[in-house]
Amino acid sequence: MLTNLLVGSQYPTYQVFVSFFVSCLITALLMPSFIRLMRKDGIGQQVRADGPQTHLVKQGTPTMGGVIILAGMILTTVLFARWTPDLILCVAATIATGLLGLLDDVESVSHGRSLGLTPSQKMLGLIVISVSFCLLAVNWVGVPPTITFPGGFTLDLGVLGFSVGGVSVPWLYLIFVFLLLAGLSNAVNLTDGLDGLAGGTVMVVMLAMSMVAFSYDEINLSVFAAASAGACVGFLWHNCYPAAIFMGDTGSLALGAGFAALAVLTKTEVTSLVMGGLFICEALSVMLQVISFKTTGKRIFLMAPLHHHFEKKGWSETKVVIRFWIVSAMFAAVGFALYFQLR
Repeated sequence: MLTNLLVGSQYPTYQVFVSFFVSCLITALLMPSFIRLMRKDGIGQQVRADGPQTHLVKQGTPTMGGVIILAGMILTTVLFARWTPDLILCVAATIATGLLGLLDDVESVSHGRSLGLTPSQKMLGLIVISVSFCLLAVNWVGVPPTITFPGGFTLDLGVLGFSVGGVSVPWLYLIFVFLLLAGLSNAVNLTDGLDGLAGGTVMVVMLAMSMVAFSYDEINLSVFAAASAGACVGFLWHNCYPAAIFMGDTGSLALGAGFAALAVLTKTEVTSLVMGGLFICEALSVMLQVISFKTTGKRIFLMAPLHHHFEKKGWSETKVVIRFWIVSAMFAAVGFALYFQLR
């Protein structure tokens, strides 16, 4: 009876809505104990020395809150979803990327610097995770190695693939999935620079992905996305300005990977880039800043990522965060509308 009530295939809308609230509650209730533990062990955030001066007061704020975000997401998914191959794969990719972020956080804290793993170490980890995820998605779950664009045009990236021991290796699609997963993971990581910014924007996007998965009749993936959104809300209770804890790379990399995994498994890779448009803008601002400075010696933005540019222009931290939430919601709405154009 309890299993039917929780998993409740007769009431899929119930599953999704309740998973959001349960995940929010679990994360919000577990976080205070984790914050005390981090403070007791002296584990705190290392702030960039070249960042806004107003951020220096955040030095030493407990970090790695992503551990509890992941706990809330996974516990809720266990309660309200059935473990189908696509859900197992989505959760595995999220956890694996979260562990990579945890290594980065531990490295950063142990060496007392704002940088953790080297870029090459992070990239190697993301390559292993994305390639493994893609091969399993294609060969185990049965995800077609195609990309569908607005207007109905479909690009088959499996035509130049090959097989090894009966395992299909669509190498062009492998590259695309790597770029998607690594790109969104790092983009969310770059967005995680202000109190409440990453948590709020990811929450909005995950709610949109939950609706996409639901309309795609992937109830279990919808539950996972809703649980992810709920965990972000529970985290925001403690992360809103002034933050009592940060999610760290543990949370930001994992949430970005979870978003990318959902996009692949629901075949909404293109529309996911629109839904996550704010993350793309944040990542592009860094890329353009680096390219401009190396080629011309001039900076396009006062500081990158983009949210720091507006801080330098005089916007308060809370104003940047709330306005970025609004922009993220607009991107998510446009992406969701495009999704129905592709159905």
